[in-house]
Amino acid sequence: MTAPLPRPTRTDVRIALGLLLLSAGSTFVIGLVDPEPGVAEPWPWGYAVIAAAALPLLWRTALPRTVAVVSVTAATAYYPLGYPDGVVMACTAVMLYTLVRWGHRAFGWTLGITQFLAVNGYELLVGQTFRAEAIGVVGWVLVLLCTGEVVRWRHEYLRADRERRAEALRTRDEELLRRASEERLRLARDVHDTVAHNISLINVQAGTALYLMENEPERASEALATIKQTSKDTLVELRAILGVLRTVDEGAPRSPVPGADRIDEVAEAARSAGIEVEVEVAGSPVRLPVGTDNAVYRTVQEALTNVVRHAGADRATVLVDYRPREVLVEVSDDGRGTLGEPSAGNGITGMRERASLVGGTVDAGPAEGGGFRVRARLPIEGSDERTG
Repeated sequence: MTAPLPRPTRTDVRIALGLLLLSAGSTFVIGLVDPEPGVAEPWPWGYAVIAAAALPLLWRTALPRTVAVVSVTAATAYYPLGYPDGVVMACTAVMLYTLVRWGHRAFGWTLGITQFLAVNGYELLVGQTFRAEAIGVVGWVLVLLCTGEVVRWRHEYLRADRERRAEALRTRDEELLRRASEERLRLARDVHDTVAHNISLINVQAGTALYLMENEPERASEALATIKQTSKDTLVELRAILGVLRTVDEGAPRSPVPGADRIDEVAEAARSAGIEVEVEVAGSPVRLPVGTDNAVYRTVQEALTNVVRHAGADRATVLVDYRPREVLVEVSDDGRGTLGEPSAGNGITGMRERASLVGGTVDAGPAEGGGFRVRARLPIEGSDERTG
């Protein structure tokens, strides 16, 4: 069972009916106004051929190649049959242009050249003459086909330009989303590394103060003083983070990014929580890139926070070893450690993310002989001797 023909588009209906009226009307007017002797009567078969050339254009959009073959064949056959010269060839012009314009280039060129050869070959074969008008027909066909090529090229160029603009817009949107995601991750790390660290110290010191309040009020007072200072620092950090969130066009930072030169402050905070902390510096200190410098500080800060909160340790050691191509940061304690690999909580995940941003790595796990150890290797690029 054959499939039904698709429904013609409005444009194709207008083109087909317009060509039918134009072709049939021109033949009728020529036969009425300027009849030539020996010309065949167009009714009914001449008009039937005109209809065969024009009406298939109703499906010009749906079946361009099939319609072109039928229409061009009918229009080509019209003239050798001896009917009055009309403009039925306009059907051929429309279909050849359509083929080339819509990308059927080889088919359109082949059909146009074949039509020209068929018409003039018939003239040579039957009449033994070559009509001078044939040269004009060649030029007409070439202009028609080249016009279709130019219009097609322009359409493809405009389409490619629209696609480029759409891709650029999509890429820009993706870049904005990526930057927003990275900023959220950075803020999450900052909140965890600073606020969570200070809150942990406050919690430990508050417990110490409650325990010592009655028997050792002096030490309880020291714990409360530490809580006061730590809470003040926490408020400063929170204001800084909220300031970034409120800023529409973020400018340069208003305070220096904490780096390796502030490790002693982190160690002192851990000491105030009852942990004996020893800080060792090996090698020749160099000026680190900002990202690496901050990663050193945050790694030590988070590792000591975990010592205070989870390790149950009495002593911790911080080692910062400046090597030719990297800086090694190691924080170890004498606590209870873990069985196997530690769970990837926010602290360890944040350390690894910061190290990854500067091309480094972080290993965390039980230390030999007990306790827990965090070891970060952070590359040094373009460093120079620290001045100070």
